[in-house]
Amino acid sequence: MPLVVGFDLDLTLIDSRAGIAATYRELAARTGVMIDADLVVTRLGPPLAHEMANWFPPADVASAVATYRSLYPTFAVTPTTPMPGAVAAIAAVHEAGGRVVVVTAKNGPHARLHLDHLGLAVDELAGDLWAAEKGVRLRELGASVYVGDHVADMTAARVAGATAVGVTSGPCDADELTAGGADVVLPDLHAFPDWLRRRG
Repeated sequence: MPLVVGFDLDLTLIDSRAGIAATYRELAARTGVMIDADLVVTRLGPPLAHEMANWFPPADVASAVATYRSLYPTFAVTPTTPMPGAVAAIAAVHEAGGRVVVVTAKNGPHARLHLDHLGLAVDELAGDLWAAEKGVRLRELGASVYVGDHVADMTAARVAGATAVGVTSGPCDADELTAGGADVVLPDLHAFPDWLRRRG
């Protein structure tokens, strides 16, 4: 079977914290709702509606999500940078003859904007998926490895029957990732190419 490696996006391949914070600040300004953008970016990972529910009453969450998404391309894309080691990690998969798939909770169009803006050469993208939903898509894509920064990514890897690789570049530390099912935990993606070569 050909090598297929899946990656999460936010805080795995890209550092979107500055852009997401800027978007939330603009949302707060437009809606008059106090949002602690600095707090928001410490817990990236879950779907957008989950975070909005911390700031808006249930009846307003859908509208807040829609407004945020309308603002996102203007405020979030340019400030975002690749995570340390992301370019080399993607290259390592391709050099091994494999395919890179990004499976993320971020909506697909916004994820695509980031990948294109940063020139991250991935072979397939699937958005709007979380935890076990990611795992189902990873299994469909034939992924044998999934790399992520959140315990929900480790759940996804388990559902997919893939090796779960945790990176401590996001909100979850090594102990949390291990408890969540990580087979291996790396400090960041700089360590990924060597791990992939050793894996064979």
